[in-house]
Amino acid sequence: MTTLTAARAKAAALQTSLGMVFAEAKTNDGQYDFQEVSKDTLQSSLGLDAKAHTTIDVVKRINEKDAELNEAVEQVEALEAAEKAAATLSDREKAVRGLPMPGGDKSRTERVVQQLKALGDMVHDEKAFQEWVERGAPDGITLQFDDYLPSDMLAKGLSIDTIGSKAAMTTSAGWAPESVRLPGFTEAATRPIQLLDIVPMSRTGQAAIPYMEETTRTHGAAEVAEGGDYGEATFVLTEKNGTIVKVGTSIPVTDEQLEDVEQSQSYINSRLVFGIRQRLDGQILVGNGTAPNMRGLKNTVGIQTQAKGADPVPDAFYKAMTKIRVTGRAVPTHHVIHPEDWQDVRLMRTADGVYIWGNPSEAGPERLWGLPVVQCDADAAGTGYVGSFNPAFVSLFERRGVDVQVGFVGSQFTKGQRTIRADARMGIVFFRPTAFASVTGL
Repeated sequence: MTTLTAARAKAAALQTSLGMVFAEAKTNDGQYDFQEVSKDTLQSSLGLDAKAHTTIDVVKRINEKDAELNEAVEQVEALEAAEKAAATLSDREKAVRGLPMPGGDKSRTERVVQQLKALGDMVHDEKAFQEWVERGAPDGITLQFDDYLPSDMLAKGLSIDTIGSKAAMTTSAGWAPESVRLPGFTEAATRPIQLLDIVPMSRTGQAAIPYMEETTRTHGAAEVAEGGDYGEATFVLTEKNGTIVKVGTSIPVTDEQLEDVEQSQSYINSRLVFGIRQRLDGQILVGNGTAPNMRGLKNTVGIQTQAKGADPVPDAFYKAMTKIRVTGRAVPTHHVIHPEDWQDVRLMRTADGVYIWGNPSEAGPERLWGLPVVQCDADAAGTGYVGSFNPAFVSLFERRGVDVQVGFVGSQFTKGQRTIRADARMGIVFFRPTAFASVTGL
C-alpha cells in the first residue's frame, strides 16, 4: 500500500539521486560529461555496478530514473488530491450528523424527537408542579428541566407536539428566539499567494544587495602547435546592486475592539501579514522598478521573449524553454501561466474530440513539457513566463521578516484608538535575466 508520506519520500530520494549525478557530470562550461560521474555515485544513485560504463549506458539509466521520478511526482499529486477529497467528505459528514433543522430531513427529525417528551407532559409529570396545583396554585412557579438541552427542546418543537392552547404562541406574542452567530466568518475573495513558494529565499544584513556579475566570458582555449601561441581568454566582472524595499500596511483600531473581542487582534495581525505577502507575490512578477517598487520579472531588462504567433500554446512555451537552454544556459524549472490561458491548454482536444491533457473526470496534470505549471493572475491574461527558478539565477532577499507593531498616531491616544502596522524589508534579484523568458500573444 502506497501512502502520501511514502510517495513523497520516494520522489525526494529519486530527486536527490539524479541531483548527485548531474552535479558530478556538470563541467565548467555548463555542459555535462557523464563519464565524470564516480563509480560510487553510479552505483548508489543509478544502480549501475562497478564495471565501466559507456555514456549511452549512463544516459539510458538517467532517462529511466527521470521517468520513474515523473511517475512518483504524479503519484504524489494524485494522493494529495485524494486526501483533500477525504477531508472535504469528512467536513460534509460532520454537517450531516448535526441536529436536524427545520426544512431538513423530516424522517430523521421524527426519529430524534420521538425520544423526547412533549413539553406539556414534562410539566404535568413534574412533582413540584403537582404539589403547586394541590396548594391552590398560589402566585407562580418556576420549573427547571436540567436533563434536557435547549437543542433537545428545539428538536421536540419541530414535531409540533407541545402544550395545547387556544391562542397560538408566536415569536411576537411569546418567547422571542435567541439567535447565536456561527463561529468564524466567510472570507472575502482575494488573490492567493501563488509565486512565493517557487522563489528561492536568502537572508541579507545590508540595505542593498551588491553582487558581482560576469559580464564578459570569452574562452581562448584551442589546440596549440609546438612553439605556437596560446589563445587568450577574456573575463570581465561588473558590480551590480539589488534594491531592498519596504512593504508595509496599517489599520486604526479602537481600544474597545481590541479589548472586547478576543480574536480581533489575531485576525487583524494575520490579515496584515497576508497583505504584505500578497503584495510581494505580485511584485515579484509585475513590479515596475520605479522607487519604491520592486522590479519584477516582467520588467527586468534582459529577459527573453517568445511570441506565440501561429504556434499552438504548448509549442510557444517549448520554444521559450529552448531559448533559456541555448541563450540563457540554464535549465528551466517552472511555467507561470494565467488561469484563463491555462484553461485553453487544459481544454485542448484532438480532431476527434479527445482531451489531450486528460479526461474531464480526472484532475489532470498541471504540467507542461514535464515542468510544473504555476497558475498566477498577478499579470493579465495573454502573457506567460518560463524560468529557471534556482538560487543561482533568482533570489528573494529578506532584510527583515514581517514585523507587526502597535502604536499611537496623532490624536489617537486621546480618542482611545491605536494603529496596528506591519512591514517587511525585501528585495528580488534576477541574477541572470536570460534564464527567464516571457511568452506573449497567448
